[in-house]
Amino acid sequence: MVLHYDVIVCGAGPAGAIAAATTAQAGLKTALIEKYPLPRHKTCGGGVPVVHSALYDLAPAAFVECKVEYMRHTWNFADPYLGAINPNGSEKLSIWMVQRPVFDDVLAQRAAKAGADLKDGLMVRSLDLNDRKIIVKAQVIKPDGELSRGQEWIATADYVIGADGANGIVAKTTELRPQQTIALGMELELPYDWNSSHPVLRPDIAHLEYGAIPQGYAWIFPKANHLNVGAGVFKPTGGDARRDRQLPAKLRQVILDYLKALNLPTPPDSLPYHAHPLPIWSGKEPRHTADGRVLLVGDAAGLVNPFFGDGILHAIRSGEIAAICVLEGTTQQYSDRLHAEFAASFNAARQLAQLFYRFPKLGYTYGVKHPKASRIATELLTGELAYNHIVGRTVRHMLGAMLMPGKVSRSPV
Repeated sequence: MVLHYDVIVCGAGPAGAIAAATTAQAGLKTALIEKYPLPRHKTCGGGVPVVHSALYDLAPAAFVECKVEYMRHTWNFADPYLGAINPNGSEKLSIWMVQRPVFDDVLAQRAAKAGADLKDGLMVRSLDLNDRKIIVKAQVIKPDGELSRGQEWIATADYVIGADGANGIVAKTTELRPQQTIALGMELELPYDWNSSHPVLRPDIAHLEYGAIPQGYAWIFPKANHLNVGAGVFKPTGGDARRDRQLPAKLRQVILDYLKALNLPTPPDSLPYHAHPLPIWSGKEPRHTADGRVLLVGDAAGLVNPFFGDGILHAIRSGEIAAICVLEGTTQQYSDRLHAEFAASFNAARQLAQLFYRFPKLGYTYGVKHPKASRIATELLTGELAYNHIVGRTVRHMLGAMLMPGKVSRSPV
């Protein structure tokens, strides 16, 4: 028998799990489909800047491994600057460090407790939109990751929420977002013992390196028993970074150079590097089908910040907005509501990214190293400060630094 749902959510990352929990809690029959058995690996730095209202009922101890209150910035692994997120008695903010397999599983199980029918190990293969319903077909994935032949899951729905990432089948099937701006990140997880007496590594410090990779940055994020070490390249003007066949090798080398600069051991060959596409915001465009029955959220909707490359909180918020539109019967207004939430700030972030990644040394000297910069960055990450509120002053400041470098103060705002 083919089951019918009010809503089928494809993808159990933060966007999909929040959307499914919201619709299920409101009484809609909801299915939450995930490709791999949970908990599954998810390549991501795992920085969550603030407790979001959608996470109000979760205990941080269930998924938070470290709380970052400082950022150690470097230029070409030198000229270090330790910036405080909470300088001079500021209202306390921190960046939570999570492991995405744990964090995503917590959110998915929360959706299941709210009443969603959680189905993991199902790869969505097709969507068929007819006049009355949407037919979703998925294939079972075995525990070893292989597709099982002949085992198919079929269900129908009134609405489908696509939360299946940059390469998701939902957007491809509906021909939404045919042109994407794709950045590329790579990371590895290096085991680390915090009892070691390292001079600059601490569980409350995130490390950021700006000069080693053009049009991007590298990072070292603390976790409970390892370091998340990564590098990413952003192309704010468009294009797909995956077309650069030499880029993965460059990113791996930057990661190795970062470890060497901090006198950390070279990772063994058995330790995997994970690359992942970052679908960067590229402006307003339809993020739902014309009939309002299919909506895109999170990475599938291209909601990755053009400046920092972060996306978790935007994913959570888009999942909420999509679910609310379904509940209200206003899905044909979804794209407009999403744009009202993100467009002004993201467009300004893209403008700032184009300037910063073209002149990163100036950005580092006159922006990053300012005493308030780490605080401002965290406020931007949390959404307490919007990029469109600072971009004009920041651009004028950097242009002034280029024209009269000896006469400009180091205050970006």
